[in-house]
Amino acid sequence: MQTFFTPDQLADPINAKANKILRTCVHCGLCQATCPTFQVQGDELDSPRGRIYLIKEMLEKGRPADARTVKHLDRCLGCLSCTSTCPSGVDYAHLIELGRAHVEATYRRPLGERLLRGILLRVLPYPTRFRLALFGAGLVRPLARFLPGRLKGMVALAPRRLPALSRAEDPQTYSVAAPKMRVALMTGCAQKALDPEINEATIRLLTRLGAEVVIPKNIACCGALPLHMGAEGRAKALAEAQVRAVMAEHAAKPLDALVITTSGCGTTVKDYGQLLGTEAAAKVAGLARDVSEVVAALGLPQGKGGLRVAYHAACSLQHGQKIKTLPKELLQKAGFEVVEPVDAHLCCGSAGTYNLLQPEISAELRRRKVETLMAKAPQVIAAGNLGCMVQIGQGAGVPVVHTVSLLDWATGGPLPKGLAP
Repeated sequence: MQTFFTPDQLADPINAKANKILRTCVHCGLCQATCPTFQVQGDELDSPRGRIYLIKEMLEKGRPADARTVKHLDRCLGCLSCTSTCPSGVDYAHLIELGRAHVEATYRRPLGERLLRGILLRVLPYPTRFRLALFGAGLVRPLARFLPGRLKGMVALAPRRLPALSRAEDPQTYSVAAPKMRVALMTGCAQKALDPEINEATIRLLTRLGAEVVIPKNIACCGALPLHMGAEGRAKALAEAQVRAVMAEHAAKPLDALVITTSGCGTTVKDYGQLLGTEAAAKVAGLARDVSEVVAALGLPQGKGGLRVAYHAACSLQHGQKIKTLPKELLQKAGFEVVEPVDAHLCCGSAGTYNLLQPEISAELRRRKVETLMAKAPQVIAAGNLGCMVQIGQGAGVPVVHTVSLLDWATGGPLPKGLAP
């Protein structure tokens, strides 16, 4: 793609980075075939190529974002399916981040939108606040039909019963007799409030396989949710705090890995070197591993799962981290019959806060995803990302369980709560 940044503009590192990415695009349009929003909307500007043009025009002219540009950038899921398709290696992930950061810096959203986004930024990354919000959603559920559209959707996504707080996620060390490796577990933010069983299953499984598991002090939100919303400053502050927490544990006694059970978080943490540009951040990024990678490295024994499992490949795992087959292979080794839906590369519509901010498109993507999953007649659906689990669980007629919970159960752990009669 030809660009027309001036030398003065290219002196700005942001424009220089954008220019480098833009010039790799060859306008081929192959990305449109795998873009979920283009498939739903049928609008060129709701495809990666269209959004690339919008970002190029906005940055080249050095102008503030306008409502038209914001609408189409906001509709991007950030699923990165386009990056798996692109023959030219366009770094769309970082380009859309630059575009969204420019939007937040130059565009004043309507009051209602500012309030909604402000609430999400101040609630979702903080487990205690999030639990209180979920409790409040339960109280207003009987009145949900009187709420505005997006608030109604938020109430619908909230669980009808909150899980009990888990003390397993408190800072501590889970020792084993002859450790094969020493790992830190990133406990997450929304996950601690919505499904602490995932971390509990991870601790059981990893220690059973011979890993010493450490829950670091002050481990918190990785910054993925604010980054997805274009709040780069807030995302960096959370990421820096995460880096400090992990490096403090690593300095006390070296870690072999930082285990992450929510793939959306994993994609962000593995990119900390780019996001923060520090040696410590790059070190943490190098330690970051999806839980499936660590389980495979430790060696999973044969299990006795027995169920027919439809595997949902989270976009952040298959496109963001390029982990495409490993979770399925582990489930098969654990004794499960694994089936995969058609169009497995397409997003379910969760995408961080997307299902809260773009409920109509999100609902249509969920409908399509659930339809393809249920066409495989599964007894359970497995996924490696909490957001996907919540999203798909709204429409699926079978339990939706984290992959690690199934692996834990098949190799000696308790039955996942979602499978209980």
